[in-house]
Amino acid sequence: MSIKGIKALALGVAAAGFVTASASAAGDDITIGYIDPGSGPFAAVGISGFKQFQFAVDRVNRAGGVLGGRKLKVVHFDNKISPKESLIQLKRAIGEGIRIIAQGNSSGVANALTDAIRKYNKRNPDARVLYLNYSAVDPALTNKKCNFWHFRFDANADMKMNALTDVIKKDKSLKKIYIIGQDYSFGKAVAAAAVKMLTAKRPDIAIVGNELHPIGKVKDFSPYIAKIKASGAQAVITGNWGADMVNLYKAAADAGLGIPFYTYYAAYNGNTAAIGKGGVGMVRLVEEGVHNPTLTKAWYDYNAAYKAKHPDEDVTQPRISNVVNMLAKAIDKAGSTKPIDIARALEGMEYTTLWGDKVVMRKADHQLLMPLRVSVHTDKNLEFDGDNSGFGLVTESVVSREDATVGTTCKMERPAS
Repeated sequence: MSIKGIKALALGVAAAGFVTASASAAGDDITIGYIDPGSGPFAAVGISGFKQFQFAVDRVNRAGGVLGGRKLKVVHFDNKISPKESLIQLKRAIGEGIRIIAQGNSSGVANALTDAIRKYNKRNPDARVLYLNYSAVDPALTNKKCNFWHFRFDANADMKMNALTDVIKKDKSLKKIYIIGQDYSFGKAVAAAAVKMLTAKRPDIAIVGNELHPIGKVKDFSPYIAKIKASGAQAVITGNWGADMVNLYKAAADAGLGIPFYTYYAAYNGNTAAIGKGGVGMVRLVEEGVHNPTLTKAWYDYNAAYKAKHPDEDVTQPRISNVVNMLAKAIDKAGSTKPIDIARALEGMEYTTLWGDKVVMRKADHQLLMPLRVSVHTDKNLEFDGDNSGFGLVTESVVSREDATVGTTCKMERPAS
């Protein structure tokens, strides 16, 4: 989507916003517009995320809601993982009077949304929109493209790669690594971080392949796996997610590749079942939360309650509970539902997660700082498996919040009022 196209859609958003803002203000519910896929190759991930938002919102509401009894609500807008469609859905959400947007799948979508929301808010100071990014991890979003209205609740790609390469650094047997990822901003960020950090931490490791493939369009990854095999790689690094992760690992298993995979998203939504027995001890994932052991009774109970409500689903994204609980805390702290008041309350907020981690929303760039974990795919010591498969993630190592934190180049422009 061109900058011209984004500007045109943002202008349309502005017009829509003025039409229905007063109608929304009259309602009691505080609505979150969830803009993520409900159809297409990444539908499973988007629908799962929506269910987790609903679950977290319901728990806040049962505990009394916000502002003395007002309820939160979440509405799904299917963006088909398209930046252009996401801007259309943003216009629709604002047209319905929604002032809080949540999105996470695809940094390409996130880049389009953050630009459009920033432009819209400048033109419409009386009907601004807040953007809660729960999973789009392109580092640029909290660096050169940072803006006051955007808050990220996941670790960015550089933070995650820092944790993964710390683990790789310790394995002295690794001498050759292949990098493969999706051909868009996130995939490129993962590859760049992997090259930079491996070069610094393990200059003896040869990067024998660095390849990008079309996102959501490759059904048969066997040609890519053949190249990995021919390269002599002893491990793979990938940021693939959704169907692209499922299909990549399935092709690796079918070809008998049998080498470690260091990943961002190789779990749940079909991944865990697809990886199965062949991935035990071979597939590792960096995550912001924890799956096994659950660490606290509160987090065990949360997962158990979700599983009771959705027997075929898993709590795949622990950070969603942080988004909803921190939003509720910010609304109560601000005593307001205005996006500018909520944003100011979120800046610098400290919060203890349900699994016991202390996290903080860095004021400088609106990046949530947190401990990170590297977990291994296994069938041992599981309190909760994934995909009802008998396999799941168990934490192998923890990176402290201080060690996981990376700097920012953000130069935040804050509204005067």
